[in-house]
This record gives sequence, C-alpha cells and structure tokens, in this order.
Amino acid sequence: MEIFYFILIILAIAAVTDLMVGVANDAVNFLNSAVGAKVAPRTVILIVATAGILVGVTFSSGLMEIARKGIFNPGMLTFPEVMFIFAATMLTDVLLLDFFNTFGLPTSTTVSLVFELLGAAFAISLIKVLETGGGVAEALAFINTASVLKIIFGIILSVVAAFLVGSLAQYLSRMLFTFDLNSRVKRYGALWGGFALAILTYFLLVKGAKGASFLEPDQADWLKSSALWLAALSMLFWALIMQLLTWFTKVNIFKIVTLAGTFALAMAFAANDLVNFIGAPLAGLAAFEFADGSPNPLTMTMEALSDPVRANTYLLLLAGIIMAITLWVNKKARTVTATSVNLGRQSEGSERFESNAAARSIVRLFLSVIRFFSLITPPAMKKWVEGRFDTSKFKPVPDENGEVPAFDMLRASVSLIVAALLVSIGTTLKLPLSTTYVTFMVAMATALPDRAWGRDSAVYRVSGVLTVVGGWFFTAIIAASAAGIVATIIYFTELPGLIGLTVLAVFLLIRSVRIHKTREAEAAEEARTLVTADTVEEAVTTLYNDLSTLITATGEILHGTNDGLVTENRMELREMREKAKQLHKRSKNMATVILQTSKLEEKDDAVEDRTYAEIMSSMTLLLRSLRDMTTHCYSHVSNNHQPMTEEQINDIHDIERELLEQLDIVASSLSAADFSRVEQVNIETQDVRDRIRKADKRQLKRSKKDKQTTRTSLLFLEMLTEYEEIIYHTRTIYELCLSCQVDPPAQG
Repeated sequence: MEIFYFILIILAIAAVTDLMVGVANDAVNFLNSAVGAKVAPRTVILIVATAGILVGVTFSSGLMEIARKGIFNPGMLTFPEVMFIFAATMLTDVLLLDFFNTFGLPTSTTVSLVFELLGAAFAISLIKVLETGGGVAEALAFINTASVLKIIFGIILSVVAAFLVGSLAQYLSRMLFTFDLNSRVKRYGALWGGFALAILTYFLLVKGAKGASFLEPDQADWLKSSALWLAALSMLFWALIMQLLTWFTKVNIFKIVTLAGTFALAMAFAANDLVNFIGAPLAGLAAFEFADGSPNPLTMTMEALSDPVRANTYLLLLAGIIMAITLWVNKKARTVTATSVNLGRQSEGSERFESNAAARSIVRLFLSVIRFFSLITPPAMKKWVEGRFDTSKFKPVPDENGEVPAFDMLRASVSLIVAALLVSIGTTLKLPLSTTYVTFMVAMATALPDRAWGRDSAVYRVSGVLTVVGGWFFTAIIAASAAGIVATIIYFTELPGLIGLTVLAVFLLIRSVRIHKTREAEAAEEARTLVTADTVEEAVTTLYNDLSTLITATGEILHGTNDGLVTENRMELREMREKAKQLHKRSKNMATVILQTSKLEEKDDAVEDRTYAEIMSSMTLLLRSLRDMTTHCYSHVSNNHQPMTEEQINDIHDIERELLEQLDIVASSLSAADFSRVEQVNIETQDVRDRIRKADKRQLKRSKKDKQTTRTSLLFLEMLTEYEEIIYHTRTIYELCLSCQVDPPAQG
C-alpha cells in the first residue's frame, strides 16, 4: 500500500497546485470585463471577485461526482487502477494548465479534467482488456460515452451561441446608448440596469441552488422552481433603485452592473469549476478510505464511488481561500486576462498575434458581406446607423495609474450579462457549458459591433481568436493523449515511474516560471515603448531615448552574432536571431511613438512633416537588415557549412570595431540630444563604408582564386551588404533627428 500513500501525497499537492494554476487561467472569465473597462481600481475588482469565489465554492458540492463516475464506470475498475487514473489526471492537469498560463492563452479547465480522466481511464481499461485477450471495443464499456459526447456537444454549442448572442446583444445595446453614455443613461439607464441585474439574480439563483452544500434538498428545489418569479420581482426592485440613484446621486449604473456581473461570474466559476481542481483528489481520498478497510484492497472494485456524495463545507472554503489568495498574488492570471482584453480593445496598437491564411480569408468574407449590405441599405438609414456607432464620442479617461480603458462600461456590462444568461440557460437545460468558452466568445462577439476590429487590426484579432479557439480543441486532444501516456507509465512502472514523473513535473513547472518572467519582461519593455506624451518636448525626448536604446541593442546583437559565427556557437546565434526579431517587432511600437510625435508637432512645413516618415523608414530598414543578417548567420552554422576563413574573420573584426564605435557615438548623442557631432558621424560613416567596399573587393579576388566555398563567400558578401545598410541608416536617423530637435526639458 506504500505506493498509494505516495499517490495520496501527490494528489494533495497537485490539488493545491491545480487550484493555483486553474485560477490563473480562469480568472479571465470574471476579470476580463471589469479590468478592460477600468470600472474600479484593480484592488476593488479583486475584492468583489474574491467574495464571489468564497460564496461560489459552497455551491460546488453536487458537481464533485463528475470526477468519481461522470467519465468512467468505477465499478469495472479496481482500487489500484482508479488511483493510477487519478494520479495521471492530476499530474497532466497541472502541467497542461500551467503551459497555457505561461503563454497567456485562456483554456477550459473543465475540458482539461474531462479529457484527462477520459484518456487515463481509456488507457488503463485498454491495458486491462488486452491482458485478458479482449479488444478495443470492449475497453469502451469502461467509459461513460454518453456523458463525454454531451460535453463535446456543449463545447460546440457554447462557442456558436455565445458569439451570435453576444454580437446581437451588443449591437442592440450600442444602438440604444451609442458611445455617448452620459447623455443617454438618464433616459434608459434605470430600466436597462434593472433588467441586467434581474438576469444576474436569476443566474445566481439557478447556479446557487444547483449544488449548495448548506441547503437542504427541498430548499434548493424551491429556489430553482421560483427562480423566474424571483427574477421578475428583482427587476422591479432594481429598476426602482437604479432610478433613485440616477436622480439623486452620480453613481454610474454601468459600473454597478459590471461589478455585480464580476461577482456573479466569479461565483459561477468557483461553483462550477472547483471540481476541476480538487474533484479527482477528493475521489482518490474516498477510494483509499473504501479500500483501506477491505481484506484485499488490491482486487477490490470501486462501486462505492458511484454513490451520491456531499462535500464538506469547510474543505470547500479552504479551497476557496487558496483560490482567492492565488487571484491576488499570481502574475500569470494577469497575463491570461491581458490576452482577452488585448483582443477586444477599442483602440489600435501593437497586435500580439500574427496574421494567418484562415484569418485573412474570414476578414475578406466579412468585408464582402458588409459591402453587400451597404449597397442595399438606403442612404438615410445608413447615415443614421453610422451616427449611432460614431466612435469619435468614445473618449476614455485614464485611471489613477494613467492606463486607458480598453473599452467602455457598456460593453463590459453587456459581456457579463450575456455570459451569465447563457451559463444560466445551459445549467437549466443540463448542458455542460464551459465558463471559459462562453465568456471569451462573448467578449470577442461584443467587440465586433463596436467596430473594435477595424481594417488595420481585424486580421490580427481574428487570428488571435482562432489561436485561442484552436487551443481549446488542442487541449482536449493533448489532455487525453498525455494523461493516457502518463497512466500507462504509472501502471507498468508503479512507484519508480511515479517518482520520475513527479520530478519531471516539478522541473517543468520551475522552467515555466522562468519562461513567464522572460515574457513579462518583454511585455514591460513593449509597454514602455508605448508610453504616451502630452507635449512635443516629451514626445521628442521619448523618441530620442527609444532610438538610442534601439541603436545600442543593434550593436550588442551585431557583436553577439559575429562572436557566434566565428566560434560556430549555434545557441548564441539563435539567441541573437530571436533578439533581432523582437527588436524588429518592437519597431512597430516605436512607429506609434514617432507618429504621435508628428501629430504633436504643429508645423506647416511639408518638408518637416516628412521627416518623421523618413525616420520610420530608416528605422525599419535598419532593423530589417539586422534581422536578415542574424538569420543568415544562424542558418549557415545550423546547416554545418564551412566556417569563415582567417582572412574573412579579420575583415569582419576590423569592420565590426569601427561600426560599433559609430553606433555608440550616435546612441549616446541621441540620448543626450546632442547633435554637435553630425560632421564627425558623416566622416566616420564614410570611412566604415570605404572599409566595407575594400573588404568586398578582397573577397571577390579570393573567390576567383577558388580559396573559399561558395556558401561561405555568399554569407560574407551578404554580411557586408547588411553592415553597409545598418551604418547608412544609423547616420540617416541621426541627421533626421537633427531636423526635428527641440530643447529637452530641464533635468532634475
């Protein structure tokens, strides 16, 4: 029985870990709207969400049976087999959810648990059947296929329904209120707010009565049967309260609805998804208790797991406290939330996802549909509708930290109401809707009528949505496969394999923390680049500093690339290539700063206006040359081609030394807004270009004498070309900045 004590320890640790990584992933469900609209300081939003979690965990008792009998038939499996299934499920679940959190992708903890249980149970069942001479078909008898198919149906239905209903609800709401919320909230705000809070009340009653650990069965039945009447009465009550608030106070109705929705969805998350984190460990503990009193536990079947269970309220509250603490301290929760907020934001800016063929096809299809309806719509109606969706009236006010809301409170409240309503309906119809799927798709759907996805951003946003949705289905496949493999390893190796898998899980978790810190640092650097400025002086100073940082980084990457090429260090070259790609990507954010600077410059001189466009062009070309050069060098070494000769290395070192000196002069001069060295820069730039051309001629002579391989010669010549491009555009940027210089603000 020693191995089963070890499994219990693993299940306990995994339960706590899973609570933390699960909250980090699912926090997006209830934080997205409130955080995106900046309805309150983050502390207030977290307090509301924490209250929802602590209330919600006490409503999760009835769902604990899913892990015990919802996916497989426990009466057909023995105690060891069931414990192996639960151990494989939890080890896989922790790693899978942490992987998605690290890369900021929201996924469904429900789907993770279900398919991990499915994969592990099927693997153990298949082994058991094959050992007795049976076939694959017989192994399916161990699986509750009806429940699994119902969940898959719920996934597809929730994705489609959430997008359609969310789009329609936001369209009608925006038609009613437009983007000028302040002038119209006095007319319709009370009625709208009462209706919204009535939906949330119904949602709380339906979800709350479903599995409260402190309610007697007859009390729960009465609440469920009276939910509609109670919701209708609550609408009258809330509408009256909202009207009084509108008349006598300055309280924002949308803020109240959004915070109430945050509480409701946090409660639903805790009530619905707690089983995903502790269901398997609790089921494993119950199985151990059943087997511990048996004379022969190793052959005992687990029919007892099919009996109804009522979880301990104090144990549920302990789980809720762990979840609440995680919500406050786990930085990965912010990363996942940022993904959804970024995809649905109203403003332009840096796009996290690259475009793909599927996204481009979808956008082209929608543009064609829009053109068709535009042609058949009467001009007067078209003009009226355009007026209702005039985004020029959307002027978001920064919060106390200077951060601008990603969208307004109307969209935030609509997103929460629609999500709550759909989950309520799904609960009533006993459809296993995923809270993550519903809330994410509603958030994306409400962005569409608001025209947050403009022509310049639509393809990237659609690509992001496809990536996230694709990740959901990928979750199911990888969860089932990975859990099946882990269960098979545990079955055949028992304690040694279990210890090895546990060590591997700990190693991967530690590694993911490092990856996340790196990504956070990159995100912080990107955010720093996008800092806004209110005056020309501030904007130009920011521009100088950013360009100085860029040129300094260029020099560091050049040096690292040359060093890696000479020593044939593939890892160093790959690192330099990735840094060059990131720098090139960051240039898009810098272009935003340059455009902002040009808008603040109120000059009529067309030549001066053109200066900023030329800076953008030179910056882009410089970084493109850097990226191409690092890629060529990495490819050369990675493909094990002939190394550089001593003559080539000497030429590279000579050019690099002068080139880095020139880059350092320009970087330091820009940082200090010092343009007294323009003539010196011009002279030295010409010296570097002359040295490059001489090296080019020497290489051509060497090639004629067949002293070098073709690939090495081509790489050397390509490097010389990129060197010349880099030094030329560095000088050009310095000269152009001279044209737009202003007196920097006084220091200190």
